[in-house]
Amino acid sequence: MLLKLIERTNISSFKGFILKGVSDHPQLEMIFFVAILFSYLLTLMGNLTIILISRLDARLHTPMYFFLSNLSSLDLAFTTSSVPQMLLNLWGPDKTISYGGCITQLYVFLWLGATECILLVVMAFDRYVAICRPLHYMTIMNPRLCWQLAAIAWLGGLGNSLIQSTFTLQLPLCGHQEVDNFLCEVPALIKLACGDTNLNQALLNGVCAFFTAVPLSIILISYGFIARAVLKIPSAAGRRKAFNTCGSHLIVVFLFYGSAIYAYLLPAKSSSQDRGKFISLFYSVVTPMVNPLIYTLRNKEVKGALRRLLGKGREQG
Repeated sequence: MLLKLIERTNISSFKGFILKGVSDHPQLEMIFFVAILFSYLLTLMGNLTIILISRLDARLHTPMYFFLSNLSSLDLAFTTSSVPQMLLNLWGPDKTISYGGCITQLYVFLWLGATECILLVVMAFDRYVAICRPLHYMTIMNPRLCWQLAAIAWLGGLGNSLIQSTFTLQLPLCGHQEVDNFLCEVPALIKLACGDTNLNQALLNGVCAFFTAVPLSIILISYGFIARAVLKIPSAAGRRKAFNTCGSHLIVVFLFYGSAIYAYLLPAKSSSQDRGKFISLFYSVVTPMVNPLIYTLRNKEVKGALRRLLGKGREQG
């Protein structure tokens, strides 16, 4: 009993962990540093732009842009919870992250990842009501319901984080400190453990299946109804507008869920560790960067709001 207690509490005596990243290939570190820094700056600029125009342009004070602002806020926090530490580790020889920093990263990363799973379902529901029940859209998607749905997404993600992170932190590490990843996340920490990880792996698989398979199924069913409704729209312009709006959301859905399923649900033996690390990098760095680009490039309302905002800036200048 005493031995088990020592094993379980030895993690708290660590000064920190070592995030290996691509330290096995030092010649790649500066390339990764530049690429990740560029992506991070684009993420900040793109998501802050969407939040700003959604607040400042009265034409975008609709449920769709309320949820899009939530997604942009989430993506900003998602990347900021991990990217600065990545850049720090890639820049110099020190690859460490403090124990507190690793735990914070773990909790925040899981919280925001699960929140995005739920938020994408909420956004699909919003599109379903807008296209399939257009006459009742503003009545159904009233401000109170929008805030409630956003709260469910954020609180649901927080609940997932508290459960998974707490279970993961109970694992005995027996002095192991090298995390073969760019960040502290559950699969990498489970591989670090020296005890029986079957329960943790089962919990991870169960929770991830719930937060990926269930929301993705709901989204695809919703879009089945949406596609049927869009095809009944008489005007070609109306159909094109609906497909553009929904297409942006679907691209984001497949990018996010595809990488999450690959990283969390596929058996560890089916892919190399290096590939797993790069998938983690994809959904923590690339996806938050391309989300605002997808919504901006495919959405005339957003492009119009940007032009109006820039036009006001020139007039005032």
